Amino acid sequence: MAADSWLLLIHQLPPKPPYLRVKVWRRLHALGAVALKNSVYLLPNTEEAREDFEWVLREIHKERAEASLCEAKLIDGLTDDEVRGLFLRAREEDYRSLAADIRKFVHEALSSRARSLSDEARAAAEAALLRFRKRLAEIAKIDFFGAPGREAVEGLIGGLEQRISPGSPAGAASSAASLMIADVQHRTWVTRKGVHIDRIACAWLIRRFIDKNAIFKFVPARGYTPAPREIRFDMFDAEFTHDGELCSFEVILRAFDLKDPALRALAEVIHDVDLKDSKFGRDETPGVDHLIAGIAWLHSEDQARLEHGGAVFDALHNYFLRRKSGGGNT
Repeated sequence: MAADSWLLLIHQLPPKPPYLRVKVWRRLHALGAVALKNSVYLLPNTEEAREDFEWVLREIHKERAEASLCEAKLIDGLTDDEVRGLFLRAREEDYRSLAADIRKFVHEALSSRARSLSDEARAAAEAALLRFRKRLAEIAKIDFFGAPGREAVEGLIGGLEQRISPGSPAGAASSAASLMIADVQHRTWVTRKGVHIDRIACAWLIRRFIDKNAIFKFVPARGYTPAPREIRFDMFDAEFTHDGELCSFEVILRAFDLKDPALRALAEVIHDVDLKDSKFGRDETPGVDHLIAGIAWLHSEDQARLEHGGAVFDALHNYFLRRKSGGGNT
């Protein structure tokens, strides 16, 4: 969503009754509003957002407190991109928190050594699955700009669903895993706008090892219907996206049986940056995280991010190749 106009709700709440501040804060948080200051909250300027803010406005006025609703364009100071960044970081944190809760539940409630679940464990897992799906839907509803992290949560939920589905062993590969490289030549690969570490790396992998003539298309995070001969990656309902604890890059490696040890090392870096779970803890990870973040800040166009990010992955892949073979600086 490109926004050049914003809605601002500005309030002045009295110290008493104390519940009013909590009530208003909870309502604004549920709407996905971000705070510019303690009493100034912002949403994209849409009809739905206007109705939501007007509802909050009425609630505040009922308590004889002051509040105003304004339509604003940013002229100086904060830019539109910086404001979008506030929304992206807020939703990314929501996704990250949900992912951590799913991992904790799986670790504590579902033994990885158990071949089957007891009826009690299955019932608890099914109830948890419903809760996690509900939370994901609530976050996705207020994810106005396609924040990173949704695909990771969807993969974890899919992995949990596999664990509790009779006859569906955990880690079962998707139907896309049966594809051969020859099957996907001269296709258009579709992903959501605002590419970051996993999507940039996937595009690099596709161009370098699967189809050098691949075309990439960037679409909104929600509501896209693929055309014939299009393949989606790292987005909702994609052919190649997060699966359980695997990021999309790892899923593509698995699907096309790419066994290059340097690619595996690169996948470990991408996994830790994308999923924020420090599973592999490679020394190179923080530096790559900072480089890709810098590229994203410098370049708003997705094609430019692919170009500059691809150069990073070319260099890192070569580094892992040379280190594996004993090469190095001379």
